[in-house]
Amino acid sequence: MTTHDLVIRNGTIVDGTGRARFVGDLAVTNGVLTQVGGTVVGDGAEEIVATGLLVTPGFVDIHTHFDGQITWDEILEPSVSHGVTTIVAGNCGVGFAPVAPERREQLVHLMEGVEDIPGVALTEGMSWDWVTYPDYLDALDKRQWSMDVATQITHGALRVWVMGDRAVGDHTATPEEAAQMASLVTEALEAGALGFSSSRTYAHQAPDGSYVPGTHASTDELWAIAEAMHAFGQPVFEVSPLGVVSSDPEMLVKEFDWMRRMSAEFSIPVLMILNQIPSNIGLYREILDLALDARSEGALVIPQVSAKSQGLLIGLTSSHAFIRRPTFRKVREESNGDLDALVALLRDSAVKAAILSEDDLPPCGELYEGISIFAQNGASIIFPMSELIDQEPGNEESIAGLAAAAGMSEMEMMYDRMLDRDGRALMMAGINNYANAGLDGVYDMITHPASVLGVSDAGAHCNLLVDACMPTMVLTHWVRDRTRGPRLSLESAVRMQTLETATVYGLCDRGSLEVGKRADINVIDFENLHLLHPELVHDLPAGGHRLIQRATGYRFTVVAGVVTRKDDHDTGARPGRLVRGMR
Repeated sequence: MTTHDLVIRNGTIVDGTGRARFVGDLAVTNGVLTQVGGTVVGDGAEEIVATGLLVTPGFVDIHTHFDGQITWDEILEPSVSHGVTTIVAGNCGVGFAPVAPERREQLVHLMEGVEDIPGVALTEGMSWDWVTYPDYLDALDKRQWSMDVATQITHGALRVWVMGDRAVGDHTATPEEAAQMASLVTEALEAGALGFSSSRTYAHQAPDGSYVPGTHASTDELWAIAEAMHAFGQPVFEVSPLGVVSSDPEMLVKEFDWMRRMSAEFSIPVLMILNQIPSNIGLYREILDLALDARSEGALVIPQVSAKSQGLLIGLTSSHAFIRRPTFRKVREESNGDLDALVALLRDSAVKAAILSEDDLPPCGELYEGISIFAQNGASIIFPMSELIDQEPGNEESIAGLAAAAGMSEMEMMYDRMLDRDGRALMMAGINNYANAGLDGVYDMITHPASVLGVSDAGAHCNLLVDACMPTMVLTHWVRDRTRGPRLSLESAVRMQTLETATVYGLCDRGSLEVGKRADINVIDFENLHLLHPELVHDLPAGGHRLIQRATGYRFTVVAGVVTRKDDHDTGARPGRLVRGMR
């Protein structure tokens, strides 16, 4: 007779709390863990033998941009391929609620510019069966996914709703407008938003070059919103701060000051994005230490950091150094969208010689064409990606290093590597978080007691990044494969993307394998866990394409006691639901 819905037997359990791993069983009934460890007595309606496999909590990704995708997609690639069982959307101040029908395209263009999600895919893919933020959550409540979904109300949408055309630029909200925004934040939190997000960095721009609404928001406006949040306990105020990609160190330090004061005054956590930037590679240490010191003053400012380098993917399926060369434009047109035909033309020695000898055409407004200048001058920080991804290649493995060793020009080396894998090869440009061609700074950031792991940007940057792979990268590179510095313990690596991330957003029912908690579980073949080479897929609405990076080695993923992935493939089960916060 079956006494449990699911039993996982004899796995190596890493429970997410940081405690040492142990071998034992798990039992699940009604989506909840009923036994962790020991030997489960009785049978399960479904049983998994996990001998020699890791058993961990499902991963909680707190920084995604699935705001549009969750309205049309049940699977939620690419996160589902990396053991993620809960995502938080509505980051960086860009989202889609509240929205008046006549303002939909404005929010679409904003998301397209800031997060590199094709606007036509958003316009055609989204159901738009909402106006207010509570409407948006009610619309999501009718849907189901492969994982749980939580959301935040965003400053961009909020400002556009309240201020209309004045939302963009350096227009100051009137006291009445600030009060209206605060009221709408209250409404959103009452409906179940987990927090509020804003962006102040000049790196976040719409396609027309305008900054995200809220970039220039006054202290009075921010304080009105924070005061409204205070009544709800500790909802998160998430922000991409001014100076996060700037060479001016004082800018980020000044930003930190208002975040510290806000958190202390209103008793809310402020979650700020932090990178190691190439123009000031040690600034992150100062911010991390300021965040730790601020806790003694009652302020909880949490630097949100990435576990990997941040940059661009360069190649024929993305953008590259030759995108503005006349001969490249000519053969691309001749190939009529057929990548194999394009590669055949590019392998012609006369075509290659012409492209390498030409000057760029003037800019014509083509998407991502500006990357060509960066790629032409960035050979020392551009690294070809191997089949089994090396997350920390050294200088000798850069385009510049390879060219010097081969006695050829950097541009010719880049051209040749672009044609590897039949034109499907990609090169990683390490911009942020890769000082001195290494990840020592990232190690400092992810192990600092004030930080939390995030910034995967899953669902965004469809043509330039694949950082949604981060949960897998943390296990493979930081625990198992790193050779150029200290590694993480398995227990720490699991905790930092389960219990720690869940705790930031008050998701206390998940994040660890403990009796009474949700049965969100990964069963992982750790020795055979690998990231695959990024690939171009055409799976967005309106025929849109994106780059995604999958993994192998996830034997099972379980959400609320239901198996959603088996041997890296979707089972068709959709137990994921909307997670609402305090109501």
